[in-house]
Amino acid sequence: MGGAKAAEVVLRLDGITKRFGSLVANDGIGFDLKKGEVIALLGENGAGKTTLMNILFGHYMADEGTVEVFGERLPPGHPRAALAAGVGMMHQHFTLADNMTVLENILLGTGSLLSTGLNVRAAREKVEKLSQDFGLSVDPGAKVGTLSVGERQRVEILKALYRDARILILDEPTAVLTPQETAALFETLRRAVPLGLSIIFISHKLNEVMSISSRVLVLRHGRLVGEVATANTDRHKLAEMMVGAEIAPPRLAEREPGEALLTLARVTTAPHGNAPGLAGVDLALRAGQITGLAGVSGNGQSALADLIGGLEVATGGSISLYPAVSGTWSPRAALAAGIARIPEDRHKTGTIADFTLTENAVLETYDTPPYSRAGWMDWKAAENFTKTVIETYDVRCPGPAARIRLLSGGNMQKLILGRALEKAPRIILANQPVRGLDIGAVTFVHNRLIAARDTGAAVLLISEDLDEVIALSDVIHVIYEGRLSPSFPRGSKTSAEIGIWMAGQGFEGDAHAA
Repeated sequence: MGGAKAAEVVLRLDGITKRFGSLVANDGIGFDLKKGEVIALLGENGAGKTTLMNILFGHYMADEGTVEVFGERLPPGHPRAALAAGVGMMHQHFTLADNMTVLENILLGTGSLLSTGLNVRAAREKVEKLSQDFGLSVDPGAKVGTLSVGERQRVEILKALYRDARILILDEPTAVLTPQETAALFETLRRAVPLGLSIIFISHKLNEVMSISSRVLVLRHGRLVGEVATANTDRHKLAEMMVGAEIAPPRLAEREPGEALLTLARVTTAPHGNAPGLAGVDLALRAGQITGLAGVSGNGQSALADLIGGLEVATGGSISLYPAVSGTWSPRAALAAGIARIPEDRHKTGTIADFTLTENAVLETYDTPPYSRAGWMDWKAAENFTKTVIETYDVRCPGPAARIRLLSGGNMQKLILGRALEKAPRIILANQPVRGLDIGAVTFVHNRLIAARDTGAAVLLISEDLDEVIALSDVIHVIYEGRLSPSFPRGSKTSAEIGIWMAGQGFEGDAHAA
């Protein structure tokens, strides 16, 4: 990101070390942040990035080391002290109250909302001025529950700015954003830096790091292993720094697909609020084939995923499986049919936060052999399966008995992937399967999906990353307002041509006849 660096050091971390039992999450880390600077913090899942930022913000106490903000040492373990010193943090997952307004959410924690000394008009004017100055358009009177994901993120940033934050920590800020929302966020950051805001940007998306940062710090296994000016590096070099080795892209060999294992014929589903349902969708998932689904978020991807996963029932058309299944379509029926589910939201529908890794690893199969024997749970078998997943998928964690909420988002995702893929499923519903993963883990997951395809599984890859869809798919469909395009064979369309379909062009007539 352009702009000259100011000489003033606004933040200094020195010798930060943090242990969780035998796990060393941070090992003697130190660096400086200057006024008006954007530094990117890169590292594999579990490298210690979020732990380090939680120490800076006061959520965790370091075992060793110090944090200085504007030359003053911060008392450890006191978020209020960090806030008072001008440090704001936006977490991966928003901390907003849906039943309260934007203004009420921003004011939470600044004093009692019922206090007679609270000047609501002045607070609203300050929020409106911040919105204008930083390009954060949002209605202060709107209920947060009615806002889009991008608008909620603007509220989180406004919360920090309202408290006069001069240092802003952004932890995976684009993980749940559409490309358009990401572009809007970056425009906000580019406005903020000349106004004196200093930013620590945590992301796994190397193109975003190259676009927004002026300097990159790389963590590996809890240690700071590299530092480079963004102008002096590229995505390939950063990827090698992250994993400590060269990363080869996945290779998709040509092969003939087998029979259709799941077929949708003119299927429709009911809309949910503003989200469209499916509108006359035809789709065939074939053995030994990866079917990619491209589209701007909110165009019916969730409806299709819910239908295949058994969470949604068709209101029209038909769905058939080979071999055929009988009875009511449900999540249990989908599992029994050999459909493995990698859900879009690992927190809401993928895991239970206070369950252990073992409990989460067998959530979908706890009542089947080998975990259930004569009505009794075989916890040893469940733990052995979890250990296999941890080792095979490199889940960085204290062990099978740890609560899954203690893991980073990427390591949660690895456990979900292992839970799904280790069962040798016939059909794999992979909905945003690499969201929040580092480049090494992304390559690993892609190779596992290709391996499953090569052994005869049918894979539906739903992703908002068009490059991922193009690189990994044998055939591609585009979804737009609940309608599905014809299938495009691998290599038959450029990204620009697919982008035209994503914008709705090509759907003017009957897409089924196209």
